[in-house]
Amino acid sequence: MFAFTGTREALAGDTMYLDVLDMKRFYEQRLGLVVRTLVGQRIHAQWPNLSGMRVLSLGFTTPYLSPYLNQAERVIAAMPAQQGVMVWPPEGPNRATLVDEYNLPLPDACIDRALLVHTLDQSNDSLAVLREVWRVLAPGGRMLAVVPNRRSLWAQFETSPFGYGRPFSRGQLSAFLREARFKPTAAEGALYVPPFRSHLLIRSASGWERVGHRLWPAFASVLVVEAEKQVYQTTPKEPGKAATRLFRPVFVTDGRPAARYG
Repeated sequence: MFAFTGTREALAGDTMYLDVLDMKRFYEQRLGLVVRTLVGQRIHAQWPNLSGMRVLSLGFTTPYLSPYLNQAERVIAAMPAQQGVMVWPPEGPNRATLVDEYNLPLPDACIDRALLVHTLDQSNDSLAVLREVWRVLAPGGRMLAVVPNRRSLWAQFETSPFGYGRPFSRGQLSAFLREARFKPTAAEGALYVPPFRSHLLIRSASGWERVGHRLWPAFASVLVVEAEKQVYQTTPKEPGKAATRLFRPVFVTDGRPAARYG
């Protein structure tokens, strides 16, 4: 069972990433499969086709990346050093790499799309992460951030990664994005089912999603917000700034479990 044993007070001033094995374990559970499906639907509704694009993902994003493997020119699953890294995908060449999220080992303006999941809410300096993502995005490039909604039940229960870090309100996230020179272009909500392991709730998750998306959009547990890079002036890497090589790999695959909910 996934559970964080610390206290929310301990996290208030300083957060840290969940371990990659904890993330993997959650997404292999029935509740994790629900999250993978429902949040994935909103991500893919925002970005239905990334043909020919260079895609960077940052955080723990592999549950949501598979549809893009055969579309995009390149897919990079970058995992923060504090989280750890694992081999992904389970078949074919490895696309995962360990990075310092404040100093990505990429040149300026080389990425078309950036997906951030379990990143802004778990980083100690979310604004610095956004500014680094801004640097590597091409002019007009877009970023999609998935964060827990501050007012949701999922942000209050430490039974999933969305209850572990720092939640956001829509206004807070929009202000953050603008400060990092992004223009919010679209916002969706996801995950209306309560964060409990009841078999009845899990089996009815799709119904909760349809009704919640239509009637209670403000009470989505997860915010899925797209933003476009705004170019006012360039922000090159600082002279002499070199990427720090920090390795804590976990050589396991992200195999999709056979169990389904429904």
